[in-house]
Amino acid sequence: MVNKTKKRFVAGATCPKCRALDTIMLYFENNVEKLQCVECDYSESQTDKNVTKATRTSESVIGVFKPE
Repeated sequence: MVNKTKKRFVAGATCPKCRALDTIMLYFENNVEKLQCVECDYSESQTDKNVTKATRTSESVIGVFKPE
């Protein structure tokens, strides 16, 4: 069985490596959030230090991914 990963572009995002605009894809792989640039193949995975816990208790947000 083929497992297709749904990838989406992040509008207005700039690649931290090549500085290209609108080339960053966001997708999940094995329940890990990942970023990848289609221009220079830069990639980054979400780690615990990149997750900021939500302070609002009325929402169901677990964390916010902040690329460095």
